[in-house]
Amino acid sequence: MTSSLWWQYAVIAVLVSVSLVYMFRKLAPQLATRLQAAASASLVQPRRMSALQALGRWLRPRQATGNCGDGCGTCGSCGTSKAAAARADVQPLEFRPRP
Repeated sequence: MTSSLWWQYAVIAVLVSVSLVYMFRKLAPQLATRLQAAASASLVQPRRMSALQALGRWLRPRQATGNCGDGCGTCGSCGTSKAAAARADVQPLEFRPRP
């Protein structure tokens, strides 16, 4: 196998992996967050190397940090988010039968 062919396969593998992770996070966000939190918790163990612990802290989802100041708005306990406030002026549709 030539060197350029190996690089092509490596780039394609990275692109497919990134697109699969993006798709998984869009289609199953709660499951993805739970899996990310589980992976983070297993890496932050005291018996792990400091580099793995740093990776685990970096992987920790924002919802798992318990920081209500980040404005994620996923749990609903932070009050109204900017998106909900922007939707307050939207009028509902009214369907009327034709005369």
